[in-house]
Amino acid sequence: MAEHGYPFDIRPSPIQGLGAFATRRIPAGTRLIEYAGERLSPAEADARYPDVEGDRHHTFLFAIDDDVVIDAAVGGNEARFINHSCDPNCDAVVDDGRIWIETIREIEPGDELAYDYAYVLEERHTPAAKRRYPCTCGARNCRGTILARKRS
Repeated sequence: MAEHGYPFDIRPSPIQGLGAFATRRIPAGTRLIEYAGERLSPAEADARYPDVEGDRHHTFLFAIDDDVVIDAAVGGNEARFINHSCDPNCDAVVDDGRIWIETIREIEPGDELAYDYAYVLEERHTPAAKRRYPCTCGARNCRGTILARKRS
C-alpha cells in the first residue's frame, strides 16, 4: 500500500478479489516487494491446504524450490494481492531463498500489477483440472488457466 512506501495500492480487481494497482509510473526492472509469509515444507503446505477434487484452487502459497513454500496467508504482506495474468507486467524472481516481485516493463499509474503464476500441475491438464485453476485476466492471449504450459 502507498502508505508503506510501495508504489501501488490494494483495491478490488476485475481479475480476482483484490489486486495491486500502480499509484505512479514504475520503470521496468524495478524490484517492488518481497513475497513474504511463513516458510513451510511442501508436506506442511499440502496438509494445511488439501486440494479438494472439483473445488477451485485458492491459496497464497508460493514454492521457492522443492523444499520451501511461502504461505502469505500467515505473516504475508501486500504481495499476496498481486494477481495472475497471461500477459504480465511483473515477474516473480527467486534470489537467495527469497521471492521478489519485479516489473518487466514500464507500468503506468492505475495499471494493475500482475505476473504469470505458471502453476505447475503434474497431472494431465484436463478440462476439470483447468476449471480448478481458472484465469480471468482478460488478456488477448489468455490461456484460461493459471497453470503453466505443459512442456511438449
